[in-house]
Amino acid sequence: MRMSKLFVQTLREFPSDAEVISHKLLVRAGFIRKLSMGIYNYLPLMWRVLKKVENIVRQEMDRAGAQELLMPFVQPKELWEESGRWGAYGGELMRLQDRHGRDMCLGPTHEEIITAIARDGLKSYKQLPVNLYQIQSKFRDERRPRFGLLRGREFIMKDAYSFDTTQEGLEKEYKNMWDAYTRIFKRCGLETKAVQSDSGAIGGSVSHEFMVITDTDAGENDVFYCDCGYAANSNHAVSNLPEVNITGKWSKPEIIDTPNTHTIEELCDFLKIEPTIIVKSLVYIIDKDPVIALIRADKNVEETKLLNAIGGQEIRIAVAAEIEDIMGVNGFNADKGFIGPKGIKEYNGKPIKFIADKTVVDLKNFVIGVNIKDKHLVGGNWGVDVDLPAQIADIRLVDAGDLCPECGKPLKVTRGIEVGNIFQLGTKYSKPMNAVYLDQNGKAQPYIMGCYGIGISRTAAAAVEAHHDEHGIKWPLAIAPYHAIVIPVNTKDELQMKVAEDIYKTLNKHGVEAVIDDRDERAGVKFKDADLIGFPYIITVGKTITEGLVEFKVRETGETSNVLPEEAAEVVVTAVTNLK
Repeated sequence: MRMSKLFVQTLREFPSDAEVISHKLLVRAGFIRKLSMGIYNYLPLMWRVLKKVENIVRQEMDRAGAQELLMPFVQPKELWEESGRWGAYGGELMRLQDRHGRDMCLGPTHEEIITAIARDGLKSYKQLPVNLYQIQSKFRDERRPRFGLLRGREFIMKDAYSFDTTQEGLEKEYKNMWDAYTRIFKRCGLETKAVQSDSGAIGGSVSHEFMVITDTDAGENDVFYCDCGYAANSNHAVSNLPEVNITGKWSKPEIIDTPNTHTIEELCDFLKIEPTIIVKSLVYIIDKDPVIALIRADKNVEETKLLNAIGGQEIRIAVAAEIEDIMGVNGFNADKGFIGPKGIKEYNGKPIKFIADKTVVDLKNFVIGVNIKDKHLVGGNWGVDVDLPAQIADIRLVDAGDLCPECGKPLKVTRGIEVGNIFQLGTKYSKPMNAVYLDQNGKAQPYIMGCYGIGISRTAAAAVEAHHDEHGIKWPLAIAPYHAIVIPVNTKDELQMKVAEDIYKTLNKHGVEAVIDDRDERAGVKFKDADLIGFPYIITVGKTITEGLVEFKVRETGETSNVLPEEAAEVVVTAVTNLK
């Protein structure tokens, strides 16, 4: 490809709406352009990257024994009703009607469709196990799309689904996909960590996310891990807590004045105590209804855990006006900082739900709000002064330094970008959809299913997060849009142009995807574009050609050297050949 013909427009500045480096660089380097909120055009450079990621995924999935198909992007309501997800999935499901008034949705995932396919085509145990996959665009109507391709509304995904007759068979395929994913991400130039995760809207009993560990702002979740091998996403992580004081200094219960103590820090300073003997009450709105969560005051609620414990779809913290309204309905005047469970009964004609984190169960002589401004109960005890909520669950966000649940050592934390996930679905979809096969005894049995996803576009963006510097992208060779660029410094110099053309032709002849920068531009512009776009190898033909030498640069390391033209070509050809 000649740079003069390549459809690319680089920008001098980063886009104003970009928050993370992958979004900034992919726009500035001419890979993507925003069409609408969370929706992007993939320009020729980006499309080449995505196709390479797809091909790696396809090769490894085929190698693992999976079979490729393609399912419709638009899905009928009826199948989603069979699984029970039509009303349960939430606002991310983009619903629409066709011209005949039939309810449809844009596919965010394809569990219902693939289960219907299996139901029609896999009738006997002799046909199992089977793993079917596709690579396709998906759509999720994210409330707040951000980070460019890392959290868009439309994205490209590989999703695979396995069908087995036993749990043991599912676990074997789960390990098979785990190994395939490890190979895929390694080939894409990414180091990943498989971490325990929440199954979310997909469902299932066991799930893991493959996370690219990063120290950039693009990391979506904290990943807690231990040297013993334990690793979990923040929404799934559990830990043991170091021993702390959980017994207050008061010998009897008493409601006392605590003026202007709206925060835990202010209350601790006023009472001269540690937060470990305070019960913190937080008001959340879950699916439009208030829920009050109780947790030890030195800990924080993990909202996904709370959402799962309640069984809801959407969650947010209540605003001041909502808290005031809830208090007023129940005859109190408390605001944030003085809330407690005692005396709070209903809202909008429905009982208010209460849930307690496990950290509060063993507290004694504790401090808690009594729904009266500037007052708290001190010396409180469960069952005597305050009723412990009937629902008790782990709704706590793990902290770095908490103790590993497997070996007891302090947990470490880092940031991660999810690029893949695997789920053990079991019979979550096959049972409600009556998707069955006949076993050896002629008895109908539901399929034991697994689900395995890889974000194609997310993987490409994650590669930029992992491979860049202040000058631009440093694409891993396997997924780079082009392997190398040849830059003649002066296109009017006949010798420079001849050598550059010879190198370019040699690279193409040996299967290297190369670009020659034949533009009549200043050398500085060419060099900046080459670094910004991220060609893995940069061969510059300049004044040193009079000595028979060209400059050879490895973009990943920044290492440069003066070598013979044929040596430069040979290094690139060898590197590309070794990819295959």
